[in-house]
Amino acid sequence: MREEGTSLTHKPADPRRLARLALLTAVALTIFLVEAQLPVLPIPGAKLGLANIVTVYAVFVLGPGDALSILLVRVFLGAVFSGQMSTFFYSLSGGFLCWVVLCVLRQFFSQKQIWLLSPVSAVFHNLGQLLAAAALLQSWAVFAWLPYLLIAGIAAGLFTGLAAQFLLERLEKIQK
Repeated sequence: MREEGTSLTHKPADPRRLARLALLTAVALTIFLVEAQLPVLPIPGAKLGLANIVTVYAVFVLGPGDALSILLVRVFLGAVFSGQMSTFFYSLSGGFLCWVVLCVLRQFFSQKQIWLLSPVSAVFHNLGQLLAAAALLQSWAVFAWLPYLLIAGIAAGLFTGLAAQFLLERLEKIQK
């Protein structure tokens, strides 16, 4: 039996917060699915990663916990809806490592410097994907792609970081 005031009590979820999380998850999932329809780049695993705009935004505005919730649901549903469950492990490992780096770096940088953090987190996203590929394929040979993925990650991360920065600034203006 639960007693009120103990750590076992459960506060009701805030409907506004849940609606915001659901909306951002839907946006991230839609972006992910649209981007999956774009032509594949010549570098395996390289893409713009536009859904990460939502992750970067959420880490800074909603906090690490809510951002992780959005990321996990987006990765799972993205794999289910795209029919490519094999991509689940790559997306999960890359996304999680990217999230960890963002959470650590956000303590040292302001919201106005998101565009600087996103390329770093994108590089770690690619590193997480390579680690997953090495584990699944049981070969370190996949790291031959690392130099190419570093360049692609920095470029894509800069783009998504600038987009997240712009989004954050526009939404702050609207809310005022």
